[in-house]
Amino acid sequence: MPRVLYERDGRIARITLNRPEVMNAIDDELPIELETAVEKANMDPKVHVIVLAGAGRAFCAGYDLGYYAQAAGTNAGVQKMPWDPMRDYAFMMKNTERFMSLFRSHRPVIAKVHGFAIAGGSDIALCCDLVVMADDAQIGYMPARVWGCPTTAMWVYRLGAERAKRMLLTGDKIDGCEAERIGLILKAVAAKSLNAEVEKLAERMTSIPINQLMMQKLMINQAFENMGLRSTQMIATIFDGITRHSPEGVVFKQRAEKMGWKQAVQERDLGTYDWTQDKPINRAD
Repeated sequence: MPRVLYERDGRIARITLNRPEVMNAIDDELPIELETAVEKANMDPKVHVIVLAGAGRAFCAGYDLGYYAQAAGTNAGVQKMPWDPMRDYAFMMKNTERFMSLFRSHRPVIAKVHGFAIAGGSDIALCCDLVVMADDAQIGYMPARVWGCPTTAMWVYRLGAERAKRMLLTGDKIDGCEAERIGLILKAVAAKSLNAEVEKLAERMTSIPINQLMMQKLMINQAFENMGLRSTQMIATIFDGITRHSPEGVVFKQRAEKMGWKQAVQERDLGTYDWTQDKPINRAD
């Protein structure tokens, strides 16, 4: 089954993340298929705008921890020690660039977010030009607590330093209403209105010539490029590899193998486990 679906509907290309059984979690193949779909839309002279959505209960729940964290042994994101940081960087930067195909797409991209856009799923959503969320949807980068650094670094470019720190120094999730309030996304609407709101926005863009859409997007994006976006993503991607191979990152992986990734994530997100000491936190210590 394809991990990413593609169809053209008049002047709108519809790209859908298609692993609903795991809330569209990212595996080795999904980023490749996503980039291919974006390229297909860009090559079609009839497409003016792209709408990116997720099948099933969520937009994207991040990387598939059942594969990357819970499964015993090594994988593309976890090496034996001593680890080669440049091998890790080569793998993760490929994914970063594949997510950034949305940002660098010659056609504007609207992310339609329901359920969750968390961890690596937030990277995908925030690479889009415009994000419209259901008001009850959740977005956040919880691996900032352990085992991750957002490789696209789009939090800081969308929020500025202080609000990006507020999100990445806590690993909190926020709902669509809060995401709109702090300027992370364009708009939050009632879940029942999400489809209509996105369609209205996409249809408005379809009446604009492709070259006009492309020029406006390139001009705005260039401001981010001038601010050092590529170099920021380089260090973020290197740091992401370090988080997975740091002493605490190794303990998180071992905990996920032993107890299952859901429990390891719960302990991480609730702050109930000391990854440095490899034991539950005693607040009296």
